[in-house]
Amino acid sequence: QVQLMESGGGLVQAGGSLRLSCTASGSISSVNTMGWLRQAPGKQRELVATATSGGTTSYVDSMKGRFTISRDSAKNTVYLQMNSLKPEDTAVYYCKMWSGRGDYWGQGTQVTVSS
Repeated sequence: QVQLMESGGGLVQAGGSLRLSCTASGSISSVNTMGWLRQAPGKQRELVATATSGGTTSYVDSMKGRFTISRDSAKNTVYLQMNSLKPEDTAVYYCKMWSGRGDYWGQGTQVTVSS
């Protein structure tokens, strides 16, 4: 089993920045992908960005340029740096791990951007 613990959400004004962190613990496969998804009120959950254990990152087009995903493999931690935040970025942000042993979710962290 793998546990994912997120932190870093909160309330920020439009144009501000937040950094989310997600640390994995437990029986972690050495080959995996970690990433972030978000779900705004009344909307479907959507992918934001992913980072593989090999160092490859990818982003949804609408997030490019404002969001940056990174990993610290030694700490089993993935980060999401979010800049120039907009009210439409308000959502619950979820960390997820995809691996050969299964897929795992964090509990989610609320990000609220005020106008």
